[in-house]
Amino acid sequence: MSNYFLSVALATSSVGLLFVGNHDAFSSARERMVTEQIQARGIYDSSVLQAMRVTPRHLFVSASLQSLAYTDHALPIGYGATISQPFIVAWMTQLLEPAKTDRVLEIGTGSGYQAAVLSQLAREVYSIEIVPELAQSAAKRLADLGYRNVIVRQGDGYQGWVEKAPFNRIILTAAPDKIPKALLDQLIPGGRLVAPVGATMIQSLTVVDKTPTGELRVHSAGSVTFVPMIHE
Repeated sequence: MSNYFLSVALATSSVGLLFVGNHDAFSSARERMVTEQIQARGIYDSSVLQAMRVTPRHLFVSASLQSLAYTDHALPIGYGATISQPFIVAWMTQLLEPAKTDRVLEIGTGSGYQAAVLSQLAREVYSIEIVPELAQSAAKRLADLGYRNVIVRQGDGYQGWVEKAPFNRIILTAAPDKIPKALLDQLIPGGRLVAPVGATMIQSLTVVDKTPTGELRVHSAGSVTFVPMIHE
């Protein structure tokens, strides 16, 4: 049975952050990240830009890598996983188009950074991580930082989260060969899924819209490189 490491009150959609995003030693670096790496490359959604502006990426990496936290690179977080490049996080979030009333499923918690960004844009975020150590550390980090509308579960993302389905939005931060049917089944009519898909080093960033009648409309937004999505 999967373990639940973080379960904080979801009665409110607000995020009670203990961290105040604009008042720390990295605030200037974070602002440059947003303006030079993200906004300058075409990310225009003001809510996404604001979430990236106030989310403390340096607290989602090890102390030895904090000086690199706001550079335009993915960084290792252990166990063969990475924290994605800031632009990729912003791009995928903008493609996902989460709304304040949405319930979002994330496959691949990793450090918890993507979940932290999403938590400011959605009502609830449910995140699954297959590596127990990453699930536990991400859950603790998110709780310590006060992200109150995120639940992290250790488990197999290929199965989704049946007990909490359906979801308005689903995002994958690891690449399957093809999108698991279980995840498509857990997406509501009118919902959207964003995922890197492909068996090679270069994958297609795929957007799937489920119409009100259940039809799937699929298109590629571009090319990306993610770690493979693995079974439990």
